[in-house]
Amino acid sequence: MDVAPVVDLGRYPAKAVVGEPFEITALVFREGHDGLNADVVLTGPDGKRRPWVRMSKDPTEPDLWRATVSADEPGAWTFEVEGWSDPVATWRHNAGIKIPAGIDVELMFAEGVLLLERVAEGLAAGPKRTAAQDRRTLEDAIAAMRDTRRPEDVRYAAAVSPAVDEVLDRHPLRDLVTSEGPYKLYVDRPRALYGSWYEFFPRSEGAYVDERTGRVVSGNLRTAAKRLDAVAAMGFDVLYLPPIHPIGKVNRKGPNNTLVTEEGDPGSPWAIGSDEGGHDAVHPDLGTLEDFDDFVARAGELGIEVALDLALQAAPDHPWVSSHPEWFTTRADGSIAYAENPPKKYQDIYPVNFDNDPEGIYAEVLRVVRHWMSHGVRIFRVDNPHTKPVEFWDWLLTEVQKTDPDVIFLSEAFTKPAMMRTLATVGFHQSYTYFTWRNAKWELEEYLTELSHETSHVLRPNLFVNTPDILHAYLQYGGPAAFRIRATIAATASPSWGVYAGFELFEHVAVKPGSEEYLDSEKFQVRVRDWEGAERSGNTLAPYLTRLNDIRRRHPALQQLRNLTVHHSDDESILVFSKHAEGPGDDRHEDDVLIIVVNVDPHATRESTVHLNLPALGMDWHDRFAVHDELTGETWTWGEHNYVRLDPHRQPAHIFTVRRPHL
Repeated sequence: MDVAPVVDLGRYPAKAVVGEPFEITALVFREGHDGLNADVVLTGPDGKRRPWVRMSKDPTEPDLWRATVSADEPGAWTFEVEGWSDPVATWRHNAGIKIPAGIDVELMFAEGVLLLERVAEGLAAGPKRTAAQDRRTLEDAIAAMRDTRRPEDVRYAAAVSPAVDEVLDRHPLRDLVTSEGPYKLYVDRPRALYGSWYEFFPRSEGAYVDERTGRVVSGNLRTAAKRLDAVAAMGFDVLYLPPIHPIGKVNRKGPNNTLVTEEGDPGSPWAIGSDEGGHDAVHPDLGTLEDFDDFVARAGELGIEVALDLALQAAPDHPWVSSHPEWFTTRADGSIAYAENPPKKYQDIYPVNFDNDPEGIYAEVLRVVRHWMSHGVRIFRVDNPHTKPVEFWDWLLTEVQKTDPDVIFLSEAFTKPAMMRTLATVGFHQSYTYFTWRNAKWELEEYLTELSHETSHVLRPNLFVNTPDILHAYLQYGGPAAFRIRATIAATASPSWGVYAGFELFEHVAVKPGSEEYLDSEKFQVRVRDWEGAERSGNTLAPYLTRLNDIRRRHPALQQLRNLTVHHSDDESILVFSKHAEGPGDDRHEDDVLIIVVNVDPHATRESTVHLNLPALGMDWHDRFAVHDELTGETWTWGEHNYVRLDPHRQPAHIFTVRRPHL
């Protein structure tokens, strides 16, 4: 009963990626007192059942069983939980009591012999290389159990020896097998879970101020391609581009979202469409489709995937408005309704109304998506998906998955939790989160636990530290320390994280007090940045971001989601969590374990005692071990209780790699 994770009563699949550890739980029980056991069986996209994985009983909760599995290829999988009567476990329990007490001794041994003979009979179906050795092991145990000349404890020890245990692990006797499932599990490529994202506006990359006229000269796809080397050098492997399409000329917005424009004002890239084309075109100022192809190719050479914005809305002069006016909402006065999110108004954008011609809209959006897929785009960042029908996203993502299961969709839905989770349920591979608004220690502890455990089977978080729309007060007033703190948490707490250009230059000025909008927002104008000057002066966070991405690439534990554990500290601003990934073998020294300690107060030095849950790190409570700081190179000896002192201006965080002693 209560098999988990099961999404929406089994109508939708739980999520995993290739090679990702994936925990399955269930309540398993039976009548009476006989022994029982349970396992999980995966069935791959080829329809073939994989070898079962034994479940183990939770030591703290009666009848709760767990198993961690993983899939080795992408596609649609299923899993089943099988409960079964374990006659060998029943015999061992009874014999372990009766034989020492002298009760039914020979009967107990006779019953044990019959069970091991049943196991031996089933060896013919096993691997030939091990069957002969397993048969000899069982025959030796059976002979010892029958030998009445030996002491009874010796005969019993032969029946329960480690060698016999190994045979039974491979060839258990499973009686009265019952199955729950199959339940759906969809396995994506690893990029759906793990990636370091960087966002920039191509028109700002390579932009400069003409000294003669004082006007800003915009960049384009060719000048932006020159910036790719710097993005790759920082260790980012996904580059997200806001819309690159023609921008509407009607109701075009000016600097800082004003309604007054001057000649040369570029407008908002999200006001898509003009007489120069729509969603399938490249803005002429940025270049041509061939330039975009060259940009994608250059990014690929550097190990970067290009993610493109999918914003389903139109400027008043978009070709859709004249060819399909029914795709928009007409108000009582006959005008088309522009977008509003009171008190915000977007006079330069018409929302699409999916109610009037859903078939036509569905087909057109799929055409646009496939158009960009044909030009090398395999990742889409979807703008405001929560303002479109869930049914539409269910259909679109399913259609794309049928032919191109490697294509990934990121949901930009800053909305109610139910909608965010529903969008993830119907197929969005990743989701923006509330991370930018979670800054206090207690908020982060609760939210990181929710993301890594409570919703991780369906919602994969991408922790962006900032966006063109979100400049949190924490960054406005926290100084450079706040930028380091937020980057450290995002890069270590989630397998996917993101940075919007300018973060590394500590851009922090809002358009007005109380606003989260940037002053001179890049959404409405070209921003000229002096990257080289910042590098020469050292006033850049780029080396720190590079270090974080390097740590992420070297540590498998930071590439997983479900392995986060929050630990306790005595100070209200010292956040402590760990990430633990088991190694390939049984030797715990091969595990990858990191402990992250962060001072979330960007203004003051904090010191505290940190209290670690050592079993969560794969250790015993009394263990002592070395911790190596990946940021400074220093090493200390730690245990359950440890002192830390973090100055936000010098070193706001520790990223410790645990080095276990070989005892």
